[in-house]
Amino acid sequence: MRVKLVTLGCSKNRVDSEHLLRQLSASGIEIASDGDFSRDHKVDAIILNTCGFVKDAKQESIDAILAAVEEKERGVTDKVLVFGCLSQRYGDELRDSIPEVDGFYGAFDQESVVSALGKKYNSSLSNLRYLTTPKHYAYLKISEGCDRGCAFCSIPLIRGVHKSVPMEALVEEAVSLAESGVKELIVVAQDTTYYGVDLYKKRMITDLLRRLTEIKGIEWIRLHYSYPAAFPEDLLELMASEPKICKYLDIPLQHISDRVLDKMRRNISGDETRRIVEKFRKLVPGIALRTTMIVGHPGEDSKAFEELISFVKESRFERLGAFTYSKEEGTFGALNYRDYIPQSIKDERFARLMEVQSSISLEYNSSRIGSIERVLIDSFDGKVYTARSQKESPEVDGEILIGADSLKTDINSKNIIGTFANVIIDNADEYDLLARFV
Repeated sequence: MRVKLVTLGCSKNRVDSEHLLRQLSASGIEIASDGDFSRDHKVDAIILNTCGFVKDAKQESIDAILAAVEEKERGVTDKVLVFGCLSQRYGDELRDSIPEVDGFYGAFDQESVVSALGKKYNSSLSNLRYLTTPKHYAYLKISEGCDRGCAFCSIPLIRGVHKSVPMEALVEEAVSLAESGVKELIVVAQDTTYYGVDLYKKRMITDLLRRLTEIKGIEWIRLHYSYPAAFPEDLLELMASEPKICKYLDIPLQHISDRVLDKMRRNISGDETRRIVEKFRKLVPGIALRTTMIVGHPGEDSKAFEELISFVKESRFERLGAFTYSKEEGTFGALNYRDYIPQSIKDERFARLMEVQSSISLEYNSSRIGSIERVLIDSFDGKVYTARSQKESPEVDGEILIGADSLKTDINSKNIIGTFANVIIDNADEYDLLARFV
């Protein structure tokens, strides 16, 4: 039996997919690689892990399901199975509207997916993964759900309340990943800084990261999706002192206007947000900050948007992404606010914000020209190596591109993928940097 699994959405979904693939692989099922299926080389099942976070992500998942159904009708596959966030929340509606799918399952129902393929779920494999990333880095999901209740967010409706994974289980999983060749762990959750509150009655993210630094083979640990309110200062102290913890932090701030933050139910003010950014810069010199903003949220008038633009200019985030607000059914915002800002205005604000950030990113990348940086080599296309420093996270940030002709050695070029090297930065644009080996 051969199956193809398609993962949509965030890195947390990717981890779920990798746990499911490990179950399937262990039961003797062959995993088809990207593009490795056609009428002449069919798969027995296409499995889709869906996203239901925002309108565009939901539409992408629906389009992927319909495309898989077309593959089934063309004889490329016998079954289409769907699980994940979209089917967790809209399973009944999906069953009625797309009956050609052989099974819809929730985000936590991997056992039923395995059973639908005629195999038995093996609970002893629950901490093991079948990596879909390059073998030298992996995501480590440390908790499920969220207790925050932000007005715009549907995650608690889909994934439930915050639930930490026991620390010993995470360490065991990380050890297994290290033994398989992983050198970089990217720690993810809906709110990583809240880790441990449910299990240990206090925030334990710093203790967890300290345990992870002790694992042989792990050289970089990167933190994503932290929450600004009540940010644990001891985490910054560890980040500043421990060389294995990347001086990099993904912290979605969403806005700076007090009025908008209040309507978002973020439990933090604009001044508190400014102070925490200043604290990051002071306590962790050289830190690279990635954040996310939402434009067009109810309460964002032109004055609030201009305040956001000024804040971004002042803070000079190394990385910044943005969304336009969309009304997600069942959320506090959808139930209590009128989405009165026209989409055209939202789009104009998004474009202006990203134009401002593009200039900041170009200036930041240009400031690195001439510096020597330690990088991790991700891939090689025959001419150019793609790499990252501590300041770049895979899939969401720019890359460091290194010409193969600067590698002055007889070593097989592909053998240095997944290894560290020193490079000198020669040029830059707002996204990527050009470099050569030192």
